Amino acid sequence: MEVIVLAGGLGTRLRSVVHEIPKCLAPIGGKPFLGVLLDWLGKYPVRHVVFSVGYLREQVIDYVKSREWPFSYDFAIEDTPLGTGGGIRLALEKCHENQVFVINGDTFFPVDLNAMPCAHAVTLALKPMKDFDRYGAVEIAGQAGNDGPSCPAPTGHLITRFHEKQHCGEGLINGGVYLLDRSRLDLSILPEKFSFEKEVLEPGAAIGEIGGWVSDAYFIDIGIPEDYRKAQWAIPAWFAVQKASEAVIKADATTLFLDRDGVLNRHLPGDYVRTPQMWEWMPGILQALARWSQKFRHIVLVTNQRGVGKGLMTDAQLAQVHTQMMQDILEAGGRIDLILTCTAVSEEDPRRKPNPGMFYEACDLFPDIDAKSSVMLGDSQSDAAFAQNCGISFILLNPEAVS
Repeated sequence: MEVIVLAGGLGTRLRSVVHEIPKCLAPIGGKPFLGVLLDWLGKYPVRHVVFSVGYLREQVIDYVKSREWPFSYDFAIEDTPLGTGGGIRLALEKCHENQVFVINGDTFFPVDLNAMPCAHAVTLALKPMKDFDRYGAVEIAGQAGNDGPSCPAPTGHLITRFHEKQHCGEGLINGGVYLLDRSRLDLSILPEKFSFEKEVLEPGAAIGEIGGWVSDAYFIDIGIPEDYRKAQWAIPAWFAVQKASEAVIKADATTLFLDRDGVLNRHLPGDYVRTPQMWEWMPGILQALARWSQKFRHIVLVTNQRGVGKGLMTDAQLAQVHTQMMQDILEAGGRIDLILTCTAVSEEDPRRKPNPGMFYEACDLFPDIDAKSSVMLGDSQSDAAFAQNCGISFILLNPEAVS
């Protein structure tokens, strides 16, 4: 694979929280965002990367040169701003392959690059989104495909129209990952400075040259302070989920036990998820659950919910949270076969983790469950102790351990 990374953004909206560094180097969990993107690209056989740089380019160049990478690289340097189109064209001059990926240096959209088709001059990875006004909606012809397990990706679809930014209840957005077919794409006739969106994508869609490929992979744009702050936990969590998911898939087991807070949803220190609106899915976990559902005979959720015992929430509120949780899981192609909760306050309660009571309850309900063929996924030492007390293997999901 050959990839262009657009790393020349000014980052104007982000300057209130990130000063005197280019947007692509804004730190995420102590690592420059560009390093996060390159860690993701490391999953693929990328042999050459071209960094399109402009604003504060010396910092980007110094960062790239300061590390060893599993690919060769070049820099396409804009002495004066050339627009998104001019920057891409300049970078393409340093590319060698006929098919070239282009990714934005300020968005994280880890689609499956191996599955992305190249059936048009330009193919865009599109993200389904609800209730948005920050991005323009993208129209495609026909039913959209998805790279998730519940809907295998087709060859792609024609993009028929790009809409201006306005409120949209539900639609598709441009996720900032492109696949270019240079044999079909001629940028030589365009001026030195031009917009790739306005001068290539929009007119190309009008004549059927722009493809769309829909992926429900996690998406975040760090370009505004609110999402940049969210990225501080969400991106490390995504990498942790991927690492844990691979370990779960490799486990020699037929039953999967899951903790809830910190595994399925974001843990709220000092608080409880008391309503469905307070629930935030761990990035990538719904897609992982869909994969796990194909592997395991039983998937059992075991969760301590002391907030009920303390009177901070009711059983009915907890049921509402779990009803919405299950609906989201089913819509994503996954399943949970049994939800066991312990609302007791006392550490001595036999059902409260790390005590093994909920494991024995699951065994009573599913007599074929065997400790030797079970695995527990959790995020705490209490979960590890629960697994040990039950005699089952344990996998830790820990975003802080992901560098």
